[in-house]
Order: sequence, then structure tokens, then C-alpha cells
Amino acid sequence: MPAEIVRFYSELKRRKVIRVGMFYAFGAFALLQIGDVAFEPLAMPPWVLRTLIYAIILGFPFTLVVAWFFDLTRQGFRRDPFDLQATGEYMTFAPATQIGNTPSIAVLPFTDMSEAQDQGYFCDGVAEAILNALTRVENLQVASRTSSFQFRNANEDIRNIGRQLSVNTVLEGSVQKANDRLRITAQLINVKDGYHLWSKRYDADLKDIFEIQDEIAKSIAEAHALEMSAQEQSALKTASTRDARAYDYYLRGRQFFHRFGGNDMVYARQMFDQALEIDPDYALAWAGRADCYAFVEMYVKTDQSNRVEVTRSAERALELDSACAESHASRGLAYLVCECYDEAIKEFETAIQISPTLFEPWYFYARASFHQGKLQKAADLFGKAAEVNPDDYQTRVLRGHVLHGLGQVELANEVCREAIEVIEKHLKWHPDDPRAFYLGAGSLQLIGEQERAERWIERALAIDPTDSVILYNVACFYALEGQGDNALNCLESAVVHGSVSASWMQHDNDLESVRDNPRFDALIERLQKQTQQ
Repeated sequence: MPAEIVRFYSELKRRKVIRVGMFYAFGAFALLQIGDVAFEPLAMPPWVLRTLIYAIILGFPFTLVVAWFFDLTRQGFRRDPFDLQATGEYMTFAPATQIGNTPSIAVLPFTDMSEAQDQGYFCDGVAEAILNALTRVENLQVASRTSSFQFRNANEDIRNIGRQLSVNTVLEGSVQKANDRLRITAQLINVKDGYHLWSKRYDADLKDIFEIQDEIAKSIAEAHALEMSAQEQSALKTASTRDARAYDYYLRGRQFFHRFGGNDMVYARQMFDQALEIDPDYALAWAGRADCYAFVEMYVKTDQSNRVEVTRSAERALELDSACAESHASRGLAYLVCECYDEAIKEFETAIQISPTLFEPWYFYARASFHQGKLQKAADLFGKAAEVNPDDYQTRVLRGHVLHGLGQVELANEVCREAIEVIEKHLKWHPDDPRAFYLGAGSLQLIGEQERAERWIERALAIDPTDSVILYNVACFYALEGQGDNALNCLESAVVHGSVSASWMQHDNDLESVRDNPRFDALIERLQKQTQQ
């Protein structure tokens, strides 16, 4: 069926023209039956019935025209704002020719309109759920989350944003959440001229969030006049749980997890546990729980119980949803923690095959390669992870350091400069992120900006002087400076306050200057014993 016919049929349904026509036909038939039975006993002249028939025939097209241009609402008849920006409860569509030859879309992060401004995690979750659903539509090109989410709070014309992302439509929206009540607005904008192609406002309960997300995703596909297979229509779902409270806890958990702090991992795990208490079969929550235990094991405290829990949680996630890329990525991370590298890589490759735009499997795959001493492969994979997530600075920093260790100094310096640019942009919104400061300090050090590097490393230490990850990176900084004793002091302190990977230390070229020191050998031996416990 041609796209124009599909669009016209969708528009007829949206404006309720077909429904109105059916009701009109049933009503007219009933009215004629009543007239045929009642007019003769009431001694009505024949012309009355003929007039009724003519009126019904002439009224049919008039009714359809009214249905096309007007909606019946609680406030009476309101004109459907065709080709205009919509307000209230109305949706609009523009002609198919305005959208472009290759349907493509960017989903921007939704704006938090809540009074307390504390629902950012929920707003991001709504937008990301819609984005992920749209990626399952074969003929629709969708900009990656990381590309589109970099325009959070950007005071910039939508047309410029769309052109920068190389898409011809942009979805933006807002969420106002108070207790269990929601107000969600969404609008699809044509990048070519800035006009609204579709918009709608939803006032609903929290429990209705999945239906709202699904409807927005479906409406966007219809607005692009896309012909979807039955399988694609079935896959156009936005959540792997149908309990809104579990979903809310899951989104909170993800918010904490992506901060990467030791306490944040504890809070994230608590949120995922709360989600699983409500919905024990929530695969994504199990995957999130596994990731938390893995990061605690790698960076906070080495403990056999962590390895048991990460494995159990990841296996449960896979058991519940073997087609979920996040489940495979979590299982791979569990193997990485247990130093089963071949099995880990297999899971990461499976996750990438399922969802090539998911950042985590690329990043974890790179780390696994580094642990194995496959440095060139690690550098390539860190580069791919940076392509998937343009806003992630850590992959650029790590790639720069690996390339420098491989002797590719010119390329390493170029990557380090890119990393610093990304970090500077990140720090505008997150000025107290110690990870950005200590990783950035390492990149500044490599390109010779020593004074600035020292300021950044001091800033990271001031934020949290007992964090094992910060201490490890400060140790790398000192080792590159030739301050061996200070480097080893920080490494020993990192082991005391948290967890450090022995295999990572053994392949980290930043620590080359202290590798022959007996204190370094003692630390490696100590860490290996901890892993075996």
C-alpha cells in the first residue's frame, strides 16, 4: 500500500472520521426504520419520509467534513489544528512530503517540569524508552541516545539541533510528576521548517505510563507513514515490566549507577532490589543489580559474595530475557569479574549483535581486552565505545593512555585533546565529578599541560580522598611524573580503602616506572590472594 494511502487512512482514524461515519450510518438506519414504522400510523404525508431520506443523504458528507476539521471535547467543538502547533489534548499531522525521503528522528531528553525539579531520572527514562522502541522500526533511522541527549537544556533552535544530528524530525517533551499523577507533553517537529507534525498532552496516573509511552512511539511511526510488519508492531513496546512502581525504582537505580561512586552503587542496588520486590521477573532490574555487584567487586571491596551475587543476578536476567542486550552485557561483566575472559567476550559480542548502539558491551569488551594484555584491540574498542557514546569522556581518556603506551604518541595526543574537550563540557553541568577531574588530569599530563593537570588531580582528591578509584588514578599520575614513592603510597591506600584489579595493574603502562619496585610486587601478590579467597 503506498505511503500516501497509509498516511491518509491513519489520518482518518486519528480524526475519528471513520468512527463518525459508522455511527452516522447506524443512526440513519435506525431513524429510517422508525420512520417507516411510525410515520404511517401518525398519518404523516409521504413527502416527510422522502425529506428525511434526502436530509440523511446530504448530511452524510457534511458530517464527515465536520469530523475532519473539528473534535468534540468537553468544552464543545474545537477545530483540529491541522499544520499548526497543538495545545491541550490535540494532535496534529503535516503532509507526508514535508518529512523527507528517509524517515529519521532524534529523541531529546524530556524536560522536568515537576515543582521540586527532582524527576530528571524519570524524564530521561521516558524519553529513552520511546527511543529504544523506535529503534525496532526497520525503516526509521534513530539518532543514538548519547547523541541526542547531549542537547539537554540546550537553548537552541530545534531546526539547528536536527541538522547537527542529521535527522529530519525531532521529538521533544516534558514531564510533570507529582506523587502518582503525571502530565506528559510530546511534540514531533519537522526540522525543515520548525512546524509541529504531531503533538499531544497526557494527564494520567503513573500506572498509565507504559500505555502513554507506547502510544507516543506508535504515533511517531504513523506520522512518518511507515508500514510496519506485525512483528514490528508487536515489538513497539517501551517497558519490560508492566508495574509502574517497579519501573520508577529501576530508573532511580540507573540514575545512581551512572554516577559510578562507591556509595552510589549501594544506593543503586537498593533501588534495583526495591524494583525486584515489586516485580521479581523484571529482567532489566536483575541486570542492573548484577552490574552493581560487579562494580563493587572491581572498585570498592573484593569479596567472594560479590562474585556470587553478580553471577546469580546476571544468570537470572538472561533466564528471564535471553534476547535482552543488557542481560548479555551483565553476564559478560560477571565473567570479567571472575576473570573468565573468553566467556566474557562471547557475551559482549552477543550483546553488541543484539544492540550495536548500546554503550556498555563495547566499553566492557575493551576493558576485558585490556585485562588480557590485548592493548591494540582495547584501544580500538575504546574508540568504538566513544563513537557509540560521544558524551563519554572515560573511553577517550583510556584510549589515549593505551595508545600512548603503544608508542602511537601523535594519535594519543589527539585523542587526549578530544577527551579534555568532552570533560570540560561535562564539568559545566557536573562541577563536582571527581572522575572527570582525575581522568582529565591524566590526559592533560600526557599533552604537557602539567600545571593544569596538577590542579585537576588536587581537585579530585579534595572531593573524596579515600575513594580507591581516585587514589589509583592519582597513583598513575605520580608514576608518570617519576614520583615513585607517592605513586606506591596511593596504590597501597587504594587497596586499603577499596578494590584494585591485579591484572589491570600489570598491564597499565602508566605504572611502568614503579613496576620493578618490590612494593609493587607485594601489592600484586596481595591482590591475587584476595581474588582467590
